[in-house]
Amino acid sequence: MISVLLADDQLLVRAGFRALLDAQPDIEVVGEAADGEQAVALVRELRPDTVLMDIRMPVLDGLAATRRITEDPDLAEVKVVMLTTFELDEYVFEALRSGASGFLVKDTEPEELLRAVRAVVAGDALLSPGVTRRLIAEFAARSKEPATPGLTELTDREREVMALVGMGLSNEEIARRLVVSPLTAKTHVSRTMIKLGARDRAQLVVLAYESGLVRPGWLG
Repeated sequence: MISVLLADDQLLVRAGFRALLDAQPDIEVVGEAADGEQAVALVRELRPDTVLMDIRMPVLDGLAATRRITEDPDLAEVKVVMLTTFELDEYVFEALRSGASGFLVKDTEPEELLRAVRAVVAGDALLSPGVTRRLIAEFAARSKEPATPGLTELTDREREVMALVGMGLSNEEIARRLVVSPLTAKTHVSRTMIKLGARDRAQLVVLAYESGLVRPGWLG
């Protein structure tokens, strides 16, 4: 059973998400928060598999709340998905850099929301939709970050795999591209994440852009 915490200051939004999620046989909403402070407190208490976190909330906004969650080693297994009203929200890229596993616009189709919750818990980042990749590319292009620490420790194959992850390819697609087994591709991705200290696949994509291994013009 996938446990979900809803964090949004709008009661109707939470009610709509709860109705959809609780109707699924494999998903359960275990709590609701109306602000960021409450969200962090409930995450520490309930340890949900994932949090659907609104960016704009009172007391403590979703971005700050996400940082508190992702920077807490005891909450390493909790995945945060940011909710936003706008596709190109200036805070979304910062949220991904801070450890969020992806983002969804609030008016996303029900089936997409359900797929997203299941995908994040399974360890996949919400980075396949073109709008997400365009957003990452746009803000990464503006970033003036220094070279990614640990990049020199990667093997040539790991750098190649990291670039493919950054382009939005799944493990199966990477395996086909490199003519290796999906398990081998997954192993390369995991080792790369460990060497770079990436919390999950989403952060690996961000690092791929910031390091220059992937450039915005490469997106399909």
